[in-house]
Amino acid sequence: MGDYDSLVSAAAAVPLHGWDFGWLAGRAVTAEPSWRYPDLALGLLRDADRVLDIDTGGGELLATLSPPAGRTWAAESWPPNVSVASRRLAPLGVTVVGTEELPFPDREFSLVLNRHGRFDAAGIARVLAFGGTVLTQQVGSDDCVDLNHALGAPVTDRHWNLDVATEALAAAGLEILDAKEEWPLLTFHDIGAVVYQLRMVPWQVPDFSVPRYDQALRRLHSRIEADGPFAVRTHRFLIRAWKRDERSSATGG
Repeated sequence: MGDYDSLVSAAAAVPLHGWDFGWLAGRAVTAEPSWRYPDLALGLLRDADRVLDIDTGGGELLATLSPPAGRTWAAESWPPNVSVASRRLAPLGVTVVGTEELPFPDREFSLVLNRHGRFDAAGIARVLAFGGTVLTQQVGSDDCVDLNHALGAPVTDRHWNLDVATEALAAAGLEILDAKEEWPLLTFHDIGAVVYQLRMVPWQVPDFSVPRYDQALRRLHSRIEADGPFAVRTHRFLIRAWKRDERSSATGG
């Protein structure tokens, strides 16, 4: 498995580009929720006219979904990811916009995708066309809190869950079509995987650094060595909603 120093040094030295967890292959295993977000998104894309992907990361997932060329926009709020996403998505005919807002016209998109991205219910409702659909998979506030506990790190109580999100979308005028919430396991096989995960997801432990958490990391390393892989609960929820065409309802259409 490797000694503590070599595992941690290797994880700390990996350059971070985009939203790629490939380095964790064989080191950490995430159980998937019962639904398959990529399959659901792919099904919706088949009939989509104009598409927006919110917080596309490095465009890793969107690139696999064959988005309609010339009719897809990808918004990304983290500046280092914008150039990564542009290099990946521009050849596919996707326009990448670096922004923390949604600088698009009202009712512009027939499909809005959002996997683990910023959640602005009012903004989504505004840019969604009549009859359009939003599909979002979100990370809830229970996500990996067992890791915080194991490291003695603070836990931010955001109360972010399925009920809060569905209420926000309904308040924005959207109709909920599907809503699910689950807590799949994430299993770490070595302490290097823990360090890499915390580098990729800096909001989990905002003050994380290897020196600051050295003693806690060493204790967790010893625990993994003695007891085997360390598992924590993730927190995922899925919502599919649509914007009813009130014009048709008003005319009896």
